[in-house]
Amino acid sequence: MNATNKIVSFSDLPEVISGFRKKGCKIVQCHGTFDLIHPGHLYHFEEAKAEGDVLVVTITAAQFVRKGPGRPFFADPLRAKSLAALSCVDVVSIVPYSAAREAILAVRPDVYCKGIEYKNKLGDSTGKLPEDIATVRKIGGRMAYVGSVVCSSSKLLHDHFEIHSENLSKFCRKISRHTTPMALRASVEEFSKLKLLVVGDIIFDRYSMVNIQGLTSKNKVISGRFLREETQAGGSLAVYRHLRAFAPQTRLIGVVGREPWVEPIMKSSLSKQGDLVVRNSDYVSVLKQRFVEPQLEGKEISKIFSVNYLNEDNQLHRAIEGQIMSKLMREVPKADAVLVTDFGHGLLSERIRDYLQKKARILVVNCQTNSNNFAFNLINRRYDRVDAFSLDSTELHLAAAQKKISYSNELEKLARQLGARYAWLTRGSVETLGWDRKSGFVHCEPLAKAVVDTVGAGDAFFSLAALGVASKLPLDLITLLAQLGGAEAVGIVGNREPISKANILKGALSLLS
Repeated sequence: MNATNKIVSFSDLPEVISGFRKKGCKIVQCHGTFDLIHPGHLYHFEEAKAEGDVLVVTITAAQFVRKGPGRPFFADPLRAKSLAALSCVDVVSIVPYSAAREAILAVRPDVYCKGIEYKNKLGDSTGKLPEDIATVRKIGGRMAYVGSVVCSSSKLLHDHFEIHSENLSKFCRKISRHTTPMALRASVEEFSKLKLLVVGDIIFDRYSMVNIQGLTSKNKVISGRFLREETQAGGSLAVYRHLRAFAPQTRLIGVVGREPWVEPIMKSSLSKQGDLVVRNSDYVSVLKQRFVEPQLEGKEISKIFSVNYLNEDNQLHRAIEGQIMSKLMREVPKADAVLVTDFGHGLLSERIRDYLQKKARILVVNCQTNSNNFAFNLINRRYDRVDAFSLDSTELHLAAAQKKISYSNELEKLARQLGARYAWLTRGSVETLGWDRKSGFVHCEPLAKAVVDTVGAGDAFFSLAALGVASKLPLDLITLLAQLGGAEAVGIVGNREPISKANILKGALSLLS
């Protein structure tokens, strides 16, 4: 068969496989990234083909590959063509999903093959193998472990191809000197033992999709046709969801109103054990509604206009403050670390801030500037004691009260003023600057190549940084994990879904391999 004819679309894949099955063929499937074809792959495919009659190779589409920046090195058409050129491969299809489950359900193989290194689960860095096995069993297939010669595409690419900048490569090599892949995996798994408490403003992000039709004829107002909308868990609730993926014992203290649309989101976002949120009919749930154009593939989402629903005076009612305080007095002593997400919407009253600064074992703070609190919600005006913090360049400029500053000098100065052990400055597409008392400064360049939406990226970075702080990891390793969290977040519309532990671990292991 011509190599080009072997490549079929994912939507046509079930029909193509059905044709082979009607002829009595036994179907074998291999699935992966297959970024750089090497001898190990050849043994893998040949041994897989020996398990049946027709070998189907499904590959993860580039936008869903989670192996760190610069991966996959080869684009989808090139990877598909390389596989189709192999005589032992009968069908190739690009899969528009991050996991193998959908690919398995589309092919419904008699035999599903994984590399021999997965047999004892050592090769399963993402923890997805049990799901694959369960899916194969569900469709009546069986697992086979093949590939008598094992090589690593990631190692070959890292050793012989320039897939990262020299600065990023040096940064990762430095980390790999003190943290092996096995130690990294163990550290991330240890996060599950942490008891974390998130305290802060719960925000709901509403995305209203519209098609812009043009300007009205009389008043030159932008006119758009409404398409659809979704309301997401943001603010401290987004941080809570990120953390729960790594540390299931995380709990959240906050406040929301009694609007009818609020409770379904709360129930879907919170675990029963983690729900310490106050509901009060006198409180206006913080809602930020953004009118946006539909996302175009590979493009950043286009935001047109924003409307905020907020409490008028940003002051916490005394009765609500009392309820929050009673919960804090019960929960703070039990927490390994307290994460404060201060968006300036009223929850972090002076009384609450004072209590947290006095009683939290480890206090990690994210004090954000936004259009509602610009120049008023400054970390060095609201806090005297912080163990770790992250902020962006605007927030550092405001804290320094200067237009032109040395970022490193002002970050260290602010950290020492607050008595912090760790501090981070995130500068979007430029770099992230980290500091601690022991190591001084580290610089890490951005890891995201394609940006869909920057909303929530800072929250994801803060979440991973806090996990590292609570676990007392080295500054450079914490910074890398947090950068990966931010990089994954910018590929998601708002806070539609939390960052994935499997993806973060996979990206980190790839960078350090």
